[in-house]
Amino acid sequence: MTSYQAEREQMVANQIAARGISDKKVLEAMRNVPRHLFVPEEAHRYAYADSPVRIGSGQTISQPYIVALMTALLQVESQHRVLDVGTGSGYQAAILAEIATKVYSIERHAALAEEAESRLESLGYENVSVHVGDGTRGLAQYAPFDRIVVAAAAPKVPKALVEQLADSGRLVIPVGERFSQHLEVWERTGGELIKHSGIPVVFVPLVGENGWG
Repeated sequence: MTSYQAEREQMVANQIAARGISDKKVLEAMRNVPRHLFVPEEAHRYAYADSPVRIGSGQTISQPYIVALMTALLQVESQHRVLDVGTGSGYQAAILAEIATKVYSIERHAALAEEAESRLESLGYENVSVHVGDGTRGLAQYAPFDRIVVAAAAPKVPKALVEQLADSGRLVIPVGERFSQHLEVWERTGGELIKHSGIPVVFVPLVGENGWG
C-alpha cells in the first residue's frame, strides 16, 4: 500500500506554502496526516488534488488549502482544547489533533461519525473524541473551548458556539448564503467579541437548530 508521502509533500509545497501559509505547526500536520485514508478508497488518487472530495452522506472533505487556512486562522497551540464542528471523515480533527492537546468533534450523521471515530482510533489519535449531535448547539458539557472550527456554512454564527468559546478564544466559521459565504474569525477578549472577515468560500450548509433547517 502506497504511503503517498511524496504527494503530501507536493501538496504542502504547491497548494499551501505557495499560497502564503507559513505556520510551521500547520504545515507539519498537513505533511503528517494521510489524507488519502480519509476519503473513499476509489478516490485515493484524488486525495491530494487541489479540490474537495466527496465522502458520502452529501458531505465533502475540504480542499487541502482551505483546511490549512482554517487551521492557521485558529492559531492552535499545544495546550488548547478544540471543538471541531462537522467531523465528516475526521480529516480536520486529525490535523487539529497533531497540534492540540484535545479535540472534541461533533457530527450529525451517525454513520459518518462512527466511521471517523474508527478511522481516527486506527491511526492512533487518542486525543480525539467524536460525538453524534447537532453541531450548531456545540458540546456544552465539555465547554469552554479555546478554539472552535466549523466545517459547514451558517446563515449566522450560532449563539451556542459563541457562548462555549473561552476567554482569548478564536472561532473560525464560514457565514453567508447557501452558495456563497466568507470565512469569519471571531475572537473573545475580556467578554468582548471581535470579528474579522476573510476570503470568499463555498461550504455545504450547517444543518441544525441554529443553522439551516
